[in-house]
Amino acid sequence: MLPKAIIGPYTLPNPLVVAPMAGVTDRPFRLLCRRLGAGLAVSEMVIADSRLWHTRKSRLRLDHDGEPEPRSVQIAGGDPDMLANAARLNAEHGAQIIDINMGCPAKKVCNKAAGSALMKDEPLVRDILHAVVAAVDIPVTLKMRTGWDRDHRNAPLIARMAEDAGIQALAIHGRTRADAYKGSAEYDTIAEVKSRVGIPVFANGDITSPEEARRVLQHTGADGLLIGRAAQGRPWIFREILHYLETGDHLPQPELDEVEQILTDHLAALHDFYGDVMGSRIARKHVGWYLQSHDESRTFRKRFNAIDDPLEQKDSIQQYFAGLRNGEVFAA
Repeated sequence: MLPKAIIGPYTLPNPLVVAPMAGVTDRPFRLLCRRLGAGLAVSEMVIADSRLWHTRKSRLRLDHDGEPEPRSVQIAGGDPDMLANAARLNAEHGAQIIDINMGCPAKKVCNKAAGSALMKDEPLVRDILHAVVAAVDIPVTLKMRTGWDRDHRNAPLIARMAEDAGIQALAIHGRTRADAYKGSAEYDTIAEVKSRVGIPVFANGDITSPEEARRVLQHTGADGLLIGRAAQGRPWIFREILHYLETGDHLPQPELDEVEQILTDHLAALHDFYGDVMGSRIARKHVGWYLQSHDESRTFRKRFNAIDDPLEQKDSIQQYFAGLRNGEVFAA
C-alpha cells in the first residue's frame, strides 16, 4: 500500500517527488516528470537575494505558467531576513510551497554559508526556520542532509527544531555534506528522523529502481521519496516505481517510439521556454542523459553538441532513432 504524502493542505497524487536540482528541474523538466508519474516536482533553487533576480535566468526560475498544483519552489541562502523576503516574493509569483535548501553540497553554495553548510550552525538554522515560516501563510518544507560530516549527523536534532518552528515536511538526503555524492546513501539516519517527528518525512539518495524505492520506504518508514539524478534522461522512472509499489509488477521498458517522442517533446519545450540559442545549449545535456546507455562511443552526442539550430537538433534526433530502428536495440 502506498503511503499518503501530505504537505500542509495538499495531499499529493502519489508520494514520488522530483528532487530539486540546479540547472535541471526547470519548468519543462518538472512538467515532463509530472506527466510521467511524479506526484510533485520541486523547482531548482532560487537565490534568496532578490537584488539578483533581474537576470534572465532568475526570471525564468520564477515562471510557473501552466504548472499543476501544488507548485513548490526551493530558496537558498544564509540570511534569515533575505530568505523570509524571498519566500514572500516567491509566494507572490505563484509558489504554493516554499522549500528551504539545506541539502546542496556544492562548494559555491556552501562557501557562502548556504545549502548544507548551514547545518553546522544550528542557532542560525533555528533563526532561518522561524523567519521563513513566519513570513508566509503557505507551507514551508526543509531539505537537508544527514549532517555536516559522519561524526556530526545532526539531522535528527534539526528535524525536531524544524517541527517546532512550523516546518510542514522534511526531505533528507542520506549523505552528509562532506560525502557530497560519493559512496552510498545510508538510510538509518532518515529512519531515526522519522521516528522522532510527527511531520511527513521524504527519503532521498540513490533511489534508482523500483526495488530500491520499496526497500527505502520499508527501511525508513518515510512518507515519500525524492528522486533526482535517476530521473535525468529517464523521466519515466516515476511511473515505473509507482506501478511497482502499487502492484509488485514491473512495467515494460518504454518502446523506442515513445522514448523518441518524449525526447522530442522535451527538446521542443526547452526551445520554447528558453529561446533558440539558450534552449539548444541546454538541450545538449539532456540528450546526453537520454542516450548515455547506448551511445557508448559518444559519437552521436559529440556531433549533437555542435548543433545550434533547434530544427537541426530535432532532425538529428529523428535520424538517430531511425538508425536504431534499423538494427540497434535501445537499452533504457
